[in-house]
Amino acid sequence: MKPLYIFLLAPFLLFTACETSLDQTPPNLAASSDLTDYGQVLNAAYFYQHGSVTPMAVMGDFRADNALMLEPPFTEFDMFTPNLTTMEDQFFGPFYTALYKSILSANIVIANSADDTEVGEAQFLRALSYFKLVRVFGAVPLNTNASPSVTDQSTLVRRSTEDIYGMVIIPDLQSAIESLDDSDLSIGRASRLAAQALLGKVHVQRGDFGSAEAPLAAAVSAAADAGVMLRENYADIFGVEDDLNSEIIFATQISSSITDEYGFSEFWSWYGGLDTKSLEPLDTDLIDAFGGRNSTDLRFPVVIDTSNFTASAKYPQTGGPDHDWIELRLADIILLLAETRNENGASAGEVLDLLDPIRERAGLDALSEDDLDGQSEIREAIQDERRLELAFEGQRWFDLVRTGTVDEEIGQTVNPDFYLFPVPVSEILASFGVITQNAGY
Repeated sequence: MKPLYIFLLAPFLLFTACETSLDQTPPNLAASSDLTDYGQVLNAAYFYQHGSVTPMAVMGDFRADNALMLEPPFTEFDMFTPNLTTMEDQFFGPFYTALYKSILSANIVIANSADDTEVGEAQFLRALSYFKLVRVFGAVPLNTNASPSVTDQSTLVRRSTEDIYGMVIIPDLQSAIESLDDSDLSIGRASRLAAQALLGKVHVQRGDFGSAEAPLAAAVSAAADAGVMLRENYADIFGVEDDLNSEIIFATQISSSITDEYGFSEFWSWYGGLDTKSLEPLDTDLIDAFGGRNSTDLRFPVVIDTSNFTASAKYPQTGGPDHDWIELRLADIILLLAETRNENGASAGEVLDLLDPIRERAGLDALSEDDLDGQSEIREAIQDERRLELAFEGQRWFDLVRTGTVDEEIGQTVNPDFYLFPVPVSEILASFGVITQNAGY
């Protein structure tokens, strides 16, 4: 059963004004500072994450070498040209709007709530929203105001990724770690563990492995005390019956009982080949990465539909629109910790020991340092493991970009301009050009 909070969103679902997604002033509601109960505003911040899920999934896997689009103009995801802007209505626009709605809801809670836990959850959600935005678009407008002015266009100017990390993402997560606890992860709210895990992931994304190790290690250590552990069976991580299972650190919860603002095919449809734009979405390169159709990796029949080898079986279609979207799970964080320790010069044995439980669950032998020639080959082994473990979880493209392996893995020379995605043209026009487009588009 879904935790109650996702059913308690009205009456404070925010409106999007006509100017831009940053200029959101609910015209028929009291001022945010006049409210006394910010619980529903916080629920709105959770709810708006829904609109980011499917775009993130498509960008993470269809842009990379895990999945393919087959019908123009959707094939632009597999190309690296300026024409990707044609995908705005279904992907980049809803993604951008949903996250800025979540940010505004979080801003209201942070500025006004006297409840430290509410504030900590809002800070986590604001950090998560901005993290998604900078991974996708790079520089983005920064708004931490609960009541942004509709006339002050300075808030629309794109700020550098380092500004966004330094001014909001990292301090928000540090604050959330102080404000939250891990007393009840089963209700699906933000927690200290989630904030620690996300902070470590943020530092890895930035290439700051020195800063990443402490929060990642703290998250892995705290997981056991919080009842978070690797599931014995990889298949049991996925599917509606296993939502919020013991491996999940944080998920965006989705229910067919709640109207989703995202009005297109959902991520489980894309991965399962149920959308006509890609009836056979599986990139055969992923099959090869598993070692071919006769792979003995126990993850293989979970990730890939072995009845036809054209789609993924990771999200059973019987669950459909009730599948949660996993934002953070323990295996992801363990692999990031292994990567971080390898980059920080830890011994091969210490690094590879972290991979052992994940490989054992997959029915694979442990990796031996005798078979890997130093830090470079261990780095490659970790990235190979991430690909197989996290396939169809929206991770692959962003891993390729941050590790500088796009050309090598995609098999062509890709203009770095296309590592980022196009800013929605509608936002550029609505801001009268104050919001600018990414290079290459």
